This record gives sequence, C-alpha cells and structure tokens, in this order.
Amino acid sequence: MKIKSFQLYKVPPRWLFLKVETDEGLVGWGEPVVEGRADTVAAAVSELISMIGDKNILEIEDTWNLMYRGGFYRGGPVLMSAIAGIDQALWDIKGKFYNTPIHQLLGGKSRDKIEVYSWVGGDEPEILLDEVQRVYDKGFKTIKINGTGKLRFLDTYQEVDALLNRLGTLRDHFGMTLNIAIDFHGRVHLPMAKILMKELEEYRPIFVEEPLLSENLDSIAELNKRSNIPIALGERLYSRWDFKPVFERKIADIIQPDLSHAGGITECKKIANMAEAYDIALAPHCPLGPIALAACLQLDANAYNATIQEQSLGIHYNETNDLLDYITNSSVFDYENGLVKIPTGPGLGIEVNEEYVKQMATIGHNWHNPIWRHDDNTIAEW
Repeated sequence: MKIKSFQLYKVPPRWLFLKVETDEGLVGWGEPVVEGRADTVAAAVSELISMIGDKNILEIEDTWNLMYRGGFYRGGPVLMSAIAGIDQALWDIKGKFYNTPIHQLLGGKSRDKIEVYSWVGGDEPEILLDEVQRVYDKGFKTIKINGTGKLRFLDTYQEVDALLNRLGTLRDHFGMTLNIAIDFHGRVHLPMAKILMKELEEYRPIFVEEPLLSENLDSIAELNKRSNIPIALGERLYSRWDFKPVFERKIADIIQPDLSHAGGITECKKIANMAEAYDIALAPHCPLGPIALAACLQLDANAYNATIQEQSLGIHYNETNDLLDYITNSSVFDYENGLVKIPTGPGLGIEVNEEYVKQMATIGHNWHNPIWRHDDNTIAEW
C-alpha cells in the first residue's frame, strides 16, 4: 500500500492536521504541529513524505526509520513533530486496513479506560476556586494549575506566596478529594525552584511539571533528591535518546512525551516501555486537538505504566474551536467520573469531520506564544 496524496490543514485554534490517502482508498489522519511553528512543521512534513515515495506504508517501523535515519541531521521539535503526524496517520491507515483499533496492533489493551485531568486557569484564588469547582462537578478528580508567572533567577516571594495562597484555598475547600498537579512551564530557575519545591510539600501536589527546563537535567536531578514531590517532565524531549539520561539518572518520576512531538505512536511506545523498566509512570502530554488525543489513548490502552492522560477540552487556547468540533463521533471523548474509555473503532477510533476541517482551514490561524519580558527588559520564559 502506497501514499497516493496528502493534504495539510492549518485550523484554529492552533492546530495542523494531516490527511494521507492511499492508492487503495484508505485515509489516515495525523496531527503534526509545533505550537507557534505550524508552517515550519508543514514544510518538514512535505519533505519527509517525498522521501517515502512508493514504499509500502504498512511497514511502519521501516517507514519511521527511513524518515528518521534517512537524513543526516535528525531529532529536535520540528523534524520529530513532522514524523509524529505522519506516523499517526500511517497507524490510522493500518488499523483501518485490518479493521481494528491501533492498540490491538500494539499487542492489545492493558486497560479499558484511563483517568484524564483538566487544566484550570485563574490567578486569583476566588476565580480559581470557581473554575476548579466547575470541572470537579463534571467528575474530574485531578486538575493542573499554573505555578507562577515570569520569575527571575532570584525573585521576591510574591509569586511564591500567591501560589501557596491558591493551593491553600483549594485544600481548604476540597481537602484531599482533589489531586492537584502544578505546572512550572520551565519558567523557574534553580534558586527559586528550591524554595518553591520546599514550600509546596505540605500541600501534597500529585506532581510538579517541568520545574526547570529539560536542558537543565543536572539541576532537575538535584531538585528530585531534595524534594518528596514527584517530578514530571518530557514535553520538550523528542526521542528515546532524549529520554535516556532521564531514565538512567532517575531524574523524573513521571514522563510526559507528546505523541505529536516525540515521533508519534511508534517512538512513544518505545519510550513508554523504557520508562516501565525504570518504574517510571507515563502521562502523555496533550494540550492539542482530537487526533493527538486519540493517538495518546491508543498508547495509553497498551502501556501498562500509563497512569493519567492530559486533554485540552475546554482549555483557554480553544476559545474559537474545540476538540469535538472536528469529529463526528464526539461521544468517543465522553468523560465519566474523571475517566475516558479507550476508543474501540478502527485505527485511531475517531471520525474526522473533513468538510468542517476544510472550512476552518480557509480561516486558518497564526498562533504564536506571547513574548514576556522582565522589568529590566530581558526575555522571560513563557
């Protein structure tokens, strides 16, 4: 089976969808995007598909290696995200060819459903409480909040105290019936991270995500030794080779590879298996669209160490369009008591509303993350 044609659709709020059609009439969908670099990834997708030529795309492992090893320069967010979207589409096609969900082709399910968590904004305690109550009433038992705004290497305790105030409000209201994860977004540097991790322990967060940027693995290892809070990271790591030192040095307790950034289902399956050998949990990163989430759920079904799944339904990025707008079988993402069932349809298990995708692609987007600066005008981490 060969690729006959492909189309890329840049759709709001900030996504890039890939449709691959075969010479046998089967269609697969993928979601290759780096948020804020959609056009760059689209160019990489076109280059990589041209390499595949008339090869049999049911041979996914060989196709993946062709795309990865066929270029002298490899890795990084752009190339691995392009590979990821193509890989998702090829798995979608293969599942439809054999009329079975992808997880069956990976070896079958180890679970029927998985817990999902909801990101919750709100910088003021009262606003945050209202937003958390809203998702709590929907059945979510785990939420994730922002840790801080911009922080200098050495800063005042204002942001520290504001975070502790928000956590105190949540604990006073919900007690321990709510699991709270805290995302530092890599905004924090080591001197302030030491302070924050110590102060947070009494509030028992389920994990702290990206306490430092992942290029600072030595410093994250130091934090992990100092703190009893589980550390999660991995959204800005793109291959098993990037994750290798994390495993070998026991730097993180939870890994968060993104199936639209880290080489797709093929690569993230291997990353998950490596993590299991080190007794590290898997919680795939996914603030993206329905195709990316469906790919995550197929891996979650198979990976024994998958523990919780991020999803972006209702997230602040999705003000113009949301996940369910782009699929016709929206019930596949029905959440009940904070859990979602593993899709059982062929391939990814979702039915993309192609006409709506085409319609929204005429609108497109030009999403880029904001640029933050400190008071002295130096660039701040966003």
